[in-house]
Amino acid sequence: MIEPTTTTTSASATASPLLRIVAVTKRFGGFAAVDALSLDLVAGEFFALLGPSGCGKTTLLRMLAGFETPDHGAILLDGEDVAPVLPHRRPVNMMFQSYALFPHLSVQDNVAFGLRRAGLPKAEIAARVAEMLALVRLEGFERRKPDQLSGGQRQRVALARALARRPRLLLLDEPMAALDKKLRQSTQAELKELQRRLGTTFVIVTHDQEEAMTVADRIGVMDRGRLVQVGPPRELYETPASRWIAGFVGDINLIEGRVVSREGGRLVLALPDGGATVMALCAGAGRQDAADGCIAVRPEKIRLAPADSAAGEGAPNRLAGEVVDVTYQGSVSLYRVALKGGLVVRAALANASRAGVPDLGPGRAVTASFAPEDGVVLEA
Repeated sequence: MIEPTTTTTSASATASPLLRIVAVTKRFGGFAAVDALSLDLVAGEFFALLGPSGCGKTTLLRMLAGFETPDHGAILLDGEDVAPVLPHRRPVNMMFQSYALFPHLSVQDNVAFGLRRAGLPKAEIAARVAEMLALVRLEGFERRKPDQLSGGQRQRVALARALARRPRLLLLDEPMAALDKKLRQSTQAELKELQRRLGTTFVIVTHDQEEAMTVADRIGVMDRGRLVQVGPPRELYETPASRWIAGFVGDINLIEGRVVSREGGRLVLALPDGGATVMALCAGAGRQDAADGCIAVRPEKIRLAPADSAAGEGAPNRLAGEVVDVTYQGSVSLYRVALKGGLVVRAALANASRAGVPDLGPGRAVTASFAPEDGVVLEA
């Protein structure tokens, strides 16, 4: 057994991990799908693996389930290395993206399938099936076949079946990918509430950033087989560790320029147009000798005002520009603003009234501004 090592992705400094992944590597030929990855999860946590297609998140999930074997490293569950343990002998269950329901079996028989294979008494199976169907609110659907159910109902049957054996760890592979947006949003809330009630540790794989931020206590962002940042949703969104993460998690404006100063915990950049400067709090991170720098600002942090307005006059980070276009998105409108140096930034303004902001239409000269504490300094 490989001894666990201390990693920066520890779930908690005080709680013992339920799951400890230690320097796990999985190769397919010369390609490292998962590359020396380490991660700790505590009991009762809802953890999301987020990343683009091909980053290794599903391969990692399949190793946790036992469908793939690591080439190197260890997977410790309650301190026991389960890497050599067969899938059906692990206290782990997996819910597949396709749901994998048996079309010829009824809802109750689908949920009971794993319990029967485990040899549980009939009375206990019946009680467990009834408990699971009540948990996912499918009472009265016991005798229906999967083709008589909606997509959301099939998903609930698959979830009930996955939970029926009371696993210590439940793995979910893109479980809401087949649902329409409105149903997906309601299902996300239900799934999070269900996980809280059960206290089971959930690991979900998704490429949907909004979904990960909605359901998870922590998110691990993967790229090319490695975890590039792990943290709570707010931390990943507000303080991304790199330009790649900033661009992958949500929408972002990247403002690049020449470093003027790094004093008093602030980074000041001169923009390419030769006149404007912007500043952001840098918290002393990153290279102190770099000649160029980058400040990232989320669109909702940028304020817009007509150029002839005195609003915010004298405040830092006021940039002159012109509205290129406006996209109405219901709760917000997204403005693209061309700054004098050629950079186009995006600002998201809340539609607090039905009339919107009629004096900020395309072609309007505006001032775009943001507070120094709303900018994030990115070094890589």
